[in-house]
Amino acid sequence: MAPDIGLGNWLYQRAQRTPQRTALVFEGNSWTYAELQQRIDRLAAALRAGGVCHGDRVGFLGLNQPAFLETLFAAARLGAVFVPLNFRLAGPELDYIINDAGVHTLVVDAPHRPVIDGIRAQLPCRRYLSADQPADGWPDMASLLAAHGPLASGEPVAEDEVALIMYTSGTTGRPKGAMLTHGNIWWNNTNGLLTIDLLEDDVSLVVAPLFHIGGLNVTTLVTWQKGGCLVLHRGFDPQRFLEDAAKYRVTTTFAVPAMLLFVSQHPAFASADLSSLRTIVCGGAPVPEPLMRLYEKRGVPINQGYGLTETAPMVTFLSPEWGLKKIGSAGRTPPFCEVRIAAADGRILTGPGAKGEVLTRGPNIMKGYWNKPDATAAAIDAEGWFHTGDIGYLDADGFLFIADRLKDMVISGGENVYPAEVESVLYEHPAVAEVAVIGLPDPDWGEAVVAVVACKSGASVELEALRAFAEGRLAHYKLPSRLEFVTALPRNPAGKVLKFELRARFGAADHPIG
Repeated sequence: MAPDIGLGNWLYQRAQRTPQRTALVFEGNSWTYAELQQRIDRLAAALRAGGVCHGDRVGFLGLNQPAFLETLFAAARLGAVFVPLNFRLAGPELDYIINDAGVHTLVVDAPHRPVIDGIRAQLPCRRYLSADQPADGWPDMASLLAAHGPLASGEPVAEDEVALIMYTSGTTGRPKGAMLTHGNIWWNNTNGLLTIDLLEDDVSLVVAPLFHIGGLNVTTLVTWQKGGCLVLHRGFDPQRFLEDAAKYRVTTTFAVPAMLLFVSQHPAFASADLSSLRTIVCGGAPVPEPLMRLYEKRGVPINQGYGLTETAPMVTFLSPEWGLKKIGSAGRTPPFCEVRIAAADGRILTGPGAKGEVLTRGPNIMKGYWNKPDATAAAIDAEGWFHTGDIGYLDADGFLFIADRLKDMVISGGENVYPAEVESVLYEHPAVAEVAVIGLPDPDWGEAVVAVVACKSGASVELEALRAFAEGRLAHYKLPSRLEFVTALPRNPAGKVLKFELRARFGAADHPIG
């Protein structure tokens, strides 16, 4: 008989072995593993009493908080499927996802109850619960926990059963629900334990949104598997990041490049005590090399990783020993994952430096997209290779470098321009706080290379000065031929720049190519 490696069981097993260790710290409160498991099992009993059965979907909408993680594991104890919802979505977007997933029970925190109340008549949910204080039609979790004894035993689950449906960021079109199985999460975390230097005494700072795969499953769950402690923030704040890194002697964290950029720009960054930080795992977008070197000067390595929602997420990781030797690389695959590079016509490219679409295969690859068999078939081929939509290449040592998103590549005068490469150079200009490079239609070149810049406070820059700064480091065809300004780049909750918004804004009729 195969062991139960389900989410609900492995945390339960951890709590049996290290009940006294601190599992979670949140806004001045802390819980041991035993206390956390007790709360999870009481919530599981309350969900079962409310009609949640094996396979039903349980949703959560709200900021980072203990109730998110408790709901996730309580659902897993019942063999139910957890659906984390993006708290920045509008009512119609949430309406689509909740109906698409067929959510049975929805847990919502106070700031987000109004948006659900506004669409409640269209939703399929049979029960609504408040993650915090009670309200009309919203029984609260604290009362439920007090009213129910702990679940006697968890439901066993098979490795290929769906543990959570995590909807993609939806930077274009409708979001798709990636079905991540209990096995996907287990094998992802096994890869993490074998690749990232994780210890039982680790303290991991969790600041990225938990509804995003990076926030949930890069350091968060694997730290609990190891028996470490999570310091959970309700949301990302650069000052609190610096304060709590020192206060709790934080050793690991996950962040997207934008977060690390904002931390580095905080006035306290130069003097903050970051001596306990051993590993910052960074993903979600290519990390600009200047940003990596800035943290290295503070003695804090940024270990770039590469992954996607559909891969649970680890595909590659750059371990500390290679941090400076392979700077800019996303690293190598962990033991139970494969990567290869494919040309547009499907040929597999084997030479070092050959750029093409990144394909990956392993037990961490999602089961498919919920209710979308055609999209599943388009993403995962007959041999089990997942087509990422990212452009990359392998060097002679097998290290993966991500060039850009396939859809973001600019073709100017027949030449391929990878925005991430250009952005990394322009980012070093002293006036530039943020920069995004996009392609817009051009009558002569097909597409023009356009730099969209947010300047540092009190600074300014002109197109010719920016081009002169980059000349000699970039081929002439890669230099921006147009410069636009914004106060801040638009980003989704995962920190990714919404380039389609920039293309729509600056490609409009009142913004002609100059």
